[in-house]
Amino acid sequence: MPAQTKKNGDGGIGAALAGFVSNNQDLGPIVRHAFESGKPDALFHNLRGIAKRKEVEIEELCRLHYEEFILAVDELRGVLVDADELKGVLSGENLRLQEVASSLLLKLDELLESYATNKNLGEALATLKICLQVTSLCQVCNMNIAEGKFHTALKNLELIEEDYLPNIPLKLLKKVIEKKVPMMKLYIERKVSAEFNEWLVYIRKFAMVIGHASIRQATLDRHKDEGMRAWQREAEECSRVGFDEHAYALDVEYIDSESTLEFDLTPVYQAYNVHTCLGLGEKFREYYCSNRLMQLKLDMQISTAQPFLESHQHFLAQVAGFFIVEDRVLRTTEGLLSESQVETMWEASISKATSILEEQFTRMDAANHHLLVKDYISLLGATMKKYGYEATSLLEVLEKNRDKYHELLVSDCRKQIQGVFAKDSYERMVIQNENEYNMNVATLQLEPIHVVPDLPYVAPFSSSVPGACRIVRSFIEDLVSYLSYGLMMNSYDVVKRYLDKLLIEVLNDGLLKLIHNGSLETAQLVQIAGNIAILEQSCDTFLWHAAQLCGLPKRLLEKPHSGLTARAVLKASQNAAFNGLITLANSKIDEFMLLLTSINWTAEETPEHANDYMNEVLIYLDMVVSSAQPVLPREALFKVVAGALSHISDSIVTVLLSDRVKRFNVNAVVGIDIDLRLLEEFAEDRFRSTGLSDLRKETSFKDCLVEIRQLTNLLLSNKPESFMNAVIRSKNYGSLDHKKVTIICDKFRDAPDSLFGSLSSRNMVQNARKKSLDVLKRRLKDFS
Repeated sequence: MPAQTKKNGDGGIGAALAGFVSNNQDLGPIVRHAFESGKPDALFHNLRGIAKRKEVEIEELCRLHYEEFILAVDELRGVLVDADELKGVLSGENLRLQEVASSLLLKLDELLESYATNKNLGEALATLKICLQVTSLCQVCNMNIAEGKFHTALKNLELIEEDYLPNIPLKLLKKVIEKKVPMMKLYIERKVSAEFNEWLVYIRKFAMVIGHASIRQATLDRHKDEGMRAWQREAEECSRVGFDEHAYALDVEYIDSESTLEFDLTPVYQAYNVHTCLGLGEKFREYYCSNRLMQLKLDMQISTAQPFLESHQHFLAQVAGFFIVEDRVLRTTEGLLSESQVETMWEASISKATSILEEQFTRMDAANHHLLVKDYISLLGATMKKYGYEATSLLEVLEKNRDKYHELLVSDCRKQIQGVFAKDSYERMVIQNENEYNMNVATLQLEPIHVVPDLPYVAPFSSSVPGACRIVRSFIEDLVSYLSYGLMMNSYDVVKRYLDKLLIEVLNDGLLKLIHNGSLETAQLVQIAGNIAILEQSCDTFLWHAAQLCGLPKRLLEKPHSGLTARAVLKASQNAAFNGLITLANSKIDEFMLLLTSINWTAEETPEHANDYMNEVLIYLDMVVSSAQPVLPREALFKVVAGALSHISDSIVTVLLSDRVKRFNVNAVVGIDIDLRLLEEFAEDRFRSTGLSDLRKETSFKDCLVEIRQLTNLLLSNKPESFMNAVIRSKNYGSLDHKKVTIICDKFRDAPDSLFGSLSSRNMVQNARKKSLDVLKRRLKDFS
């Protein structure tokens, strides 16, 4: 069977070789194939067979073609030679090939060994690469922890656990990493917790700074708003009288970005993120809320070591800072706080703060203390409103204490006004310089003209008027300040009501006490009456000042019945001052009129000069007029001087009617006539010089003396009996009363008793006057 197979194999080579030879093709592939397949002998065998067949063919051809055969034999022999040479070449090539193949086989073994080494090295490198990546990540984690980048460190630890730890080929390294990763997580948790605890201490201290800064910003915003409203009111007033190109000018001072105080929440973010990454988010939320609630409870405890007035700003700023921080935490962290939690804490703290404020307000006994606390509370409310917190309950506390504040404010103003009245000498104020004028007159609008007069300037009021006006304006400003930025939208009506109460119950009552005190001199009472006139006119200024502070347009004040009731009350007090002045003047005149009793009513000689009492009266009246003229209105001046002159007239008549004068003669009447002439001259002169004549009044100063003048004229008349003539009496003696004339005429003796009276040249005239007087006496008795 093997022989058959060999035969078939050799036959295949022979057939192929025969085909190549017959086709004259290159035998190189067959030769190469024979050597590669290890059958060169078969090749040689077939080549011999082909040669034998060719020899047979040659013999045949030689028989047919001898010559050609001979040639062919020669060629064949050449072929044989070539074949032998080829055999030798092939053998040499085979030997060389075997030599080359053995070296290549050695190299192939080396190559296979190299492949195995390379595979081992690749696996080692892959292992080293994983280990290097793991160790690099561990090194990065250490660096992150050292730099405080805990969230990044946790992400790297998570990456090691999920992606690298299952694939670490080294069991020892894997075991070490499995042990170290939880320890690193625990270290990070403790580290961020420690930093968060430090932040809790820091933020509690810094919360007060945050609160103060935010409230200070609210103060600046409020000042800007008030300035803008003032500009708006000014522009509105300008628009009523004409457009002012500067009214709507842009002021860059009010274009300013809001400044906020920055504070660090990084420890909160880091701790929350770390705990969330560790799956401890809920635990951290509970820890955060419990610690912050504990801090809030501590913040809501006020210190008893210092007064609330000194600690209220720190207390309220601490509360504001706490909730500003909570608002920032709520808005910048997702899930750490909920709106309901913050709202619950806010409501609880506001309830506690409300009870504290109510208690502290009950202990305050000074209006300015109430105002200071109120201002800070309102600023707190405005500040927290920007962050979405409602502070209505705090404003309600202020509203509840409004009446108490007003009572304290009125009490303070009463003390201040009493002090101003007590220090005033009630002399006209002398203003020496422009600064003093602006401070005491122009700023308070006590003069209608805004031009500074010649200095020194003697004002028509005393020093208590600017002092009282400043107190009233301060009262208005404090009251408006207390009512501003509260629950009440329109505070003007409340301010107006309280202002009326202050002017009536404090200012007016204080003036009435001065008027009815009885210890004032005439000039002082005159000045007080003038002061009341100025204060009464200032009521409109007070009301306009209140309206301006309340933001009320001026046009609303021009409506009917929009003024103060206090103006009418002060007007009544002014009349009381006038009446008191008249009473005081009359009482002073009564002192002078007591000198009438010292007159010699039965003088034997006709006097040439006025009596002493009249000189005193004229000096006093001149003082009254000179002090009252620049201060009192002309109507009031007329009322005071006319009252004094009427009182003088009545006093003289009263003296003549009294028992103190038993009898008097014509010389005494002549003396009274001289007195009256001086008094009438004074009355006419002052009536003109004071400008009262310009009023075209029906009654002059001189008319106030008509009764005593008519009585004097009657007593000095040559025909006194004409008094009984109705026409003459109506024309010349219309102010005289029959009864008074009867009593006075009974006391009147026409001529003094004299030793040579009957020899006088006036004897006939006196006899006629005496007869006429006797007739008058009889007729008056008959008439009565």
